[in-house]
Amino acid sequence: QVQLVESGGGLVQAGGSLRLSCATSGRTFSGYTMGWFRQAPGKERKFVAAINWGGGKIYYADSVKGRFTISRDNAKNTVYLQMNSLEPEDTAVYYCGAGTGLLLNSNYASEGKYRYWGQGTQLTVSS
Repeated sequence: QVQLVESGGGLVQAGGSLRLSCATSGRTFSGYTMGWFRQAPGKERKFVAAINWGGGKIYYADSVKGRFTISRDNAKNTVYLQMNSLEPEDTAVYYCGAGTGLLLNSNYASEGKYRYWGQGTQLTVSS
């Protein structure tokens, strides 16, 4: 059974930092691009960041560029999202996804292009 399990969410004050993790299991994700998306209450799920298998191609949404850093440890089958200078607008449920063929046509930013998803982890940033 393929699983993506996010962790690390919680409550943090504005200006603070937090690191999310996404652990994968059940199959090898060799060659898979991993992405982070977020969904605020009453809004659609939006792209945050993505990283290819080798880590050489990384993409960010403009809203998090310079504040968030995505990385992966393939030996541990884990993807991370380091979030700094957090703002109340970052409050959302954060999801990680996995897929292939996502580097063309900016498919890494399209929710529907990902094959596997985790259950999400809640981040709340207080002002």
